[in-house]
Amino acid sequence: MDHLSYKTLSVNKATANKGWVVIDAGDATLGRVCSQVANILRGKNKPSFTPNADCGDNVIVVNAANLRVTGKKLDNKVYVTHSGYPGGQKQTTVRELKAKTPAKVVERAVRGMLPRTRLGREQFRNLFVYDGAEHPHEAQQPKQVKIS
Repeated sequence: MDHLSYKTLSVNKATANKGWVVIDAGDATLGRVCSQVANILRGKNKPSFTPNADCGDNVIVVNAANLRVTGKKLDNKVYVTHSGYPGGQKQTTVRELKAKTPAKVVERAVRGMLPRTRLGREQFRNLFVYDGAEHPHEAQQPKQVKIS
């Protein structure tokens, strides 16, 4: 007789049940949307979560241009990049980046919430962000997820 009543199942790439999810950012707050997107990308919303495998869903975020940022973060939050050359440091505020490409604001926020490993980079490739309400992924039959 087996004394264990439950066997722990580890998910791998072949057995992962990956789906497609659409999230309408609408007038939600940037951090709240991105933290839930990061959890879905990692697969932490599933009972079969395995930390060392890509078991999360593919996420489509629409209406990224309508996301809100609270407080004075539009002007005070600064993204810093460096080209690697002397004097190659550039600074951009959230307001400037949102005016230019609103999808980049969401991508940067979600990337900061994922692990800084090969697995995190692989999970980030499952994120698709669009400024408007249309997306080209209708063939995958994504499910609509409500942000709480």
